[in-house]
Amino acid sequence: MTHSIIEAVVLGIIQGIAEFLPISSSGHLVIFGDLLQKGLHLQVDESHNLILNVALHVGTLGSILTVYRREVVGLIQQPRLCGAIVIATIPAAIVGLLFEDQFKAAFSTPLVAGIGLLITALLLIVAQKLQTERRSLDQTGPAPALAVGAFQSLALVPGISRSGSTIAAGLFAGLKRDAATTFSFLIAIPAIGGAAVLTAAEAWQAGLGSLQPVPVALGMLTAFLVGLAALRLLIRAVSRGKLHWFAYYCLTIGVVTIVWQVLRASGNSF
Repeated sequence: MTHSIIEAVVLGIIQGIAEFLPISSSGHLVIFGDLLQKGLHLQVDESHNLILNVALHVGTLGSILTVYRREVVGLIQQPRLCGAIVIATIPAAIVGLLFEDQFKAAFSTPLVAGIGLLITALLLIVAQKLQTERRSLDQTGPAPALAVGAFQSLALVPGISRSGSTIAAGLFAGLKRDAATTFSFLIAIPAIGGAAVLTAAEAWQAGLGSLQPVPVALGMLTAFLVGLAALRLLIRAVSRGKLHWFAYYCLTIGVVTIVWQVLRASGNSF
């Protein structure tokens, strides 16, 4: 139980930070999950991992709904923006269904996450250099929405940040900084919610006999609270043009992960 609580809290912190900051929550969960289970020998069965994964996503989804509650309620009066959100959601849904098995395999490989982090770093640096702020949030039409959605589908690969890729795409498409950030997290609601539902269905099929409610609840609460702080930090960072901070971090972790995996493959690392 103690090991399960430690893992749940640690992964909740990682999820809360990395889901919102453009440093890839999926990449970090792959990398640190591997370290916890193989490096520290914390063993957790598959069904518990699936249930914990759902809880962590529900926690961060709650963070988005809390921070953007006014914008979410306001969608009722903005059919154009609602349409843009639907359009932006389609590419990732199609790509995810077509290549589901390949993406699942990628989640067992920290090396893929390391490479994905390098791609995230490149996107953030290029977006900051090439941004052309022209459109506000209510001017987000089908073309910008489709572009953002296409980039969101890239984030199905662990290591490629969903928030980083979609904010970068929004800036490429001419959205203002605040608009790009807000749109990124409005389309995150169906993306994260859908992922949680699919994972919950998988967990149900795997069986709930190993359900440990205390670690799961603590993981969800940790992800929610840390997520609130991380999301507010990102909003400030993007508004001040500081995406390069996160790019340098992704570059560092990506290189370290790749070196670690190469050493492990050669038998010189755990």
